[in-house]
Order: sequence, then structure tokens, then C-alpha cells
Amino acid sequence: MFGPISVASFSFHGMVAEGTMDIFSYLETCRFRYHLDSADIWNGLLGPDADSQLNTTRLHKVRTAMDDRGLVCVNYHADGCHPFEPDPEVRTRHRELADRHLEAAAILGAKTVRIDPGGGNRHWEDEEFEIIAQSYREFCDFAAKEGFRVGPETHWGAGNYPDNLLRLSEAVDSPHFGVLLHVGKDIWKTQDEYDHALAPIAMHTHIDQKNCETRLRATLEILQAAGYTGALGVEHHSGKNEFAEVEAQIGAVRRELGRMKLEKPAKYEGNPLLDPANESS
Repeated sequence: MFGPISVASFSFHGMVAEGTMDIFSYLETCRFRYHLDSADIWNGLLGPDADSQLNTTRLHKVRTAMDDRGLVCVNYHADGCHPFEPDPEVRTRHRELADRHLEAAAILGAKTVRIDPGGGNRHWEDEEFEIIAQSYREFCDFAAKEGFRVGPETHWGAGNYPDNLLRLSEAVDSPHFGVLLHVGKDIWKTQDEYDHALAPIAMHTHIDQKNCETRLRATLEILQAAGYTGALGVEHHSGKNEFAEVEAQIGAVRRELGRMKLEKPAKYEGNPLLDPANESS
């Protein structure tokens, strides 16, 4: 069955901008407001710039805070370090930053890591694709040593499209590669077909408010049929009323999981008060 429910910390980007949420209050929120045992950390919550996000001393404090609260980092998603940019100097800077984010993920004990691929058009050009694929092969080599999976999110540009991501998965060809599936994108044939295409290579999920309200059962059934066992990560985007909106999304997922469990035929285990030899008499 599925892994834990998590809350992508980007869900609180409005509070982050206001200065009323930081990484430590996020961990308190996950554990004691929502009673979760997972953290789903966006690098923007760790600080306003790369130096603060990737400060080793600070990262170890975050890891200690997670351990103290019994939280596991199911995903670490890092913006601003995608492998492909047209300018080679920018690509070099991004690669250096991506390597530092991978090291940060190892400190945090992340189970999965999201780094976007880059490339803003519908398809990658051959040069773009080779740079991106080789980068992920090298990311996966690091991930193999640390015991996590790494890959892109269905987020922006060419990385939004199932045909591109399936091609990339085949080219990388590593068990440590996966996709962060932001479910139900309406840019494909249908939302269900979008999820069907990518669920087999999904390593983590983000389920937004619209999907929670309109097609949650379909999402969960598609993931279940594909054998997905990762976390169910809710993500909120409005930047307003975030505590309550996130709570509603968590509640929707918990309720639907409960309904699915009740609908599953129970296996008869026999009467625990009778000897099996006498039960039929």
C-alpha cells in the first residue's frame, strides 16, 4: 500500500514570505498540528539563498530537529539547479549547486530528491537531452551511495510531459531514478492518462487542492494499480489560509484512504474463540 502522507513545505510559501514560517516551525506543524511522521522539504524553506539553504551546520540542526520529532524526510525538492541552461557558465553553476543540494539531501536523510531538468520548450533538443540525461546518471550514482532516488518533477517546460520523462527514464536506466509526479496535469490526453503514463516511474507525488477536490479516488486507484508505494504528498498553492487549507487536503486524503480500505473485501481469518477443527460444527 502507500507510504505516509506528507505536506510539501512549499504549501506554506505565503507564510514564508510573511516571515511567519521557517523550517523548524514547519517541522512542528507536521508533527504536532497534523500528526504526521514525514517531512517534505522545499529548499526555499531553508533560507533565502543557497548559502543559508546549504549551510552544513544548519542542515545538521534540521536533521536533529526531524529526528527529535520522529520525522522522516520523504522528499527534498531543490529549485534553481536544473541541469540544462543555454549558457554553459550557468550550467556549470547549476551543476555545482545541484551537487551541494544532493549532499544536503544526504544530511537530511531524504528518501527522494527532486531536481528539475530544465529546457522550456515542448521537447528537448538532442544536445539538451544528452546534457540532462548524463546529469541524472551522475546524480543517480551519488543517490546509489546514499540510498535515495533522484529525478525531475512534472513541473515546467519539457519536464511536464510524459513522453519526455519516459524517454529520459529509459536513457538514465537506473533504479535510483524516479519522477516526482504532480498528479492530474491537464496538458495530456486526459488527466487519468497523464497519471497512468507516469505512475510506474513515480518516486514521490504532489496532490494539489484541485485534485483533492475533483479526482482524488481516480488518482489513488491509478497509483495503487501501478504498485506505487511512496508517500502521498499534498501541496497547496494559494498562499492564503494555509494552515486550514492544508489540513483540509490532508483530511481528504485520509478520508479517501479510509474509504478504500473499508471497500476492500476482508479476508476471513476464522473465529478466534474456536478451535479450527470445531468451527464448522
